[in-house]
Amino acid sequence: MARSIWNGTITFGLIAVPIKVNSATEDKSVHFHQVHAADGSRIKQKRICSKENKEVPYKEVAKGYELRGGKYVLLEQEEIDAAAGESSHLIELEEFVGAGEIDPVFYDRTYYLGAGKDGGDAYRLLHDALRKSDRSGLGRWVFHNREYLVAVRSLEDVLALHTLRFADELVDPGDLDIPKPSRASSKREIEMAGKLVDSLHGRFDPHAFHDSYRERVLELIETKASGKEPELPEIEAQQDSTDLAAALEASLGGSGKRR
Repeated sequence: MARSIWNGTITFGLIAVPIKVNSATEDKSVHFHQVHAADGSRIKQKRICSKENKEVPYKEVAKGYELRGGKYVLLEQEEIDAAAGESSHLIELEEFVGAGEIDPVFYDRTYYLGAGKDGGDAYRLLHDALRKSDRSGLGRWVFHNREYLVAVRSLEDVLALHTLRFADELVDPGDLDIPKPSRASSKREIEMAGKLVDSLHGRFDPHAFHDSYRERVLELIETKASGKEPELPEIEAQQDSTDLAAALEASLGGSGKRR
């Protein structure tokens, strides 16, 4: 059984809820190492001092914040931890908002919360109150040397904690070099696009989707590991849909067959 990654307390009003934070996701990505192509040996990364040009032992490595002119302010881990103050093991829910009011663009990572020592009753109370009201509690969480805005909500029989991005962490679309449409969509195009969307409508089933790219990479690795050379498929060039009306009609004609 996986161990909790953080233990602390959630508070709302005068209610304290001891909790344990557990990861809700698991990285399934295929990870590669840097290897010397000539002999297949692993490449080692060394800590080299840019001034002395020699390897530095880990015990001599410090955390530094760069100032102007290439100078650094060195901080001890104890000093960084002290900056969190009393909030280092506390998540105070400052307000409650409708669960649907948080735009998905703000969501980052998800964690499951379990009840801490002697916290079963308070945990269940918070869970049931959030489920009945369909609200999420907003608070701040100091974790891994940074502060997160978090949303706590009920998720089936457990509490879930979502880390959120702060507003100033989002890029303003107006600052991007995105070309504006050369023309507005015609009424007929919008109607046909709406029909296409309706024909592909369905209820979200997360189990219906899987990482096909990961599967193909693993299959490629297995083939090469067995001493065989893989047959790489030819990538078909995508055709530009310059005639939107024709592309929509063709899509509507084949949407039922694809489904």
